[in-house]
Amino acid sequence: MGARLWWLIAATFLGFLGMGTVLPGMAPHVRHDLGGTDETVGLVIGTFSFVALASRFISGPLADRRGRKAAFLTGLFSCGLAGCAYLLPVGIQGAYLGRALQGFGEACLYTGAAAWVVEVAGVSRSGRALGYLSSGIWGGISAGPVVGSWLVSFEHAAMMQVFTALAAFLMLWRIPEDYTPHPDPGKRVWLPGHLIKPGLAVGFVSVHYPVVAGFLILHLANHGQSGPMAFSAYAGFMLLARFFLGGLPDRVPPRRTYFVGIVAMAIGLAGLSMGPPPVLAVASSAMLGLGFSFPWSSILSTVLKRTPSHEHGSVVSVMSAFYDLFVGISSFAAGVIASHLGYSAAFLMALGALVAAALAGRAVFASAHFEPAPAEAGEEARR
Repeated sequence: MGARLWWLIAATFLGFLGMGTVLPGMAPHVRHDLGGTDETVGLVIGTFSFVALASRFISGPLADRRGRKAAFLTGLFSCGLAGCAYLLPVGIQGAYLGRALQGFGEACLYTGAAAWVVEVAGVSRSGRALGYLSSGIWGGISAGPVVGSWLVSFEHAAMMQVFTALAAFLMLWRIPEDYTPHPDPGKRVWLPGHLIKPGLAVGFVSVHYPVVAGFLILHLANHGQSGPMAFSAYAGFMLLARFFLGGLPDRVPPRRTYFVGIVAMAIGLAGLSMGPPPVLAVASSAMLGLGFSFPWSSILSTVLKRTPSHEHGSVVSVMSAFYDLFVGISSFAAGVIASHLGYSAAFLMALGALVAAALAGRAVFASAHFEPAPAEAGEEARR
């Protein structure tokens, strides 16, 4: 796929490494260093999600009308400013400002990166390109907390975020971009109707994530204390599958990879809901992570192949907005269900969401027999 693709993935890794470095120390920083309450911690952390969700509708048009590189660089610049905001001597306002800048930065960074790697690799290999990109993202998010623990203080972690964003910015600055914005992009539509079904599919698939992130370790604490190992298996198998198997939706019908992923996730969630012993808990988490590696790329690559290239940025941003929305809603729902019915019920909620994801996916792929988008037909013929 060429060296340019790997430079883009490396820049993405650095951007998310900085975010991951800061995140573990955010709550203690707000609670102890800035004197905030537990409610303040929740508001500061949640600011990121709300701003990121709103920013998706800015980052997509930015990537399509100004270029993928412009969106990517804007995201990295905003992430660097977020690190600076955390260091300002303005108390809790600095934390709010930093999280807001980080939310905007992540939206622009991912939209620009995803549209660009698909363009570099070619839309016919979008599944593989998105799989590699996801590996860079999850690699950065996973390595960030480790780096943050080495740096000890939150201030050092914030400086690390500034450094990684700057390094990625300088790296990206030298990478040439071939994309030329469409001279007549047409009327701007915030939520195109043809993206609702794909958005619902990836949204319902993502319901499990806040359940795993928030309650897996707590749930398994009473079943052999296998939570940390199980979470590592979940993240590790997802990372490996996206890197080594990310190209499957390009080589086999994406409908198959989507539903294989759904079935694997269902097996994993069903196993975890039972409060299994350590060996089964780790195996179930690994199965869940393996399954989760397929639906996003299967759906997104399908949608991108039927969309003109000058709209790819908007497609990525809208699909990401569905992910943000469902993660936010399910985070609240999982907390309510877990507090009233127990942790197992939260996992069963996520399992039920997969039924809805299967129905939405069926609707998406039922109409997936299409020719390449007109803007892509000549490009495909040249490859």
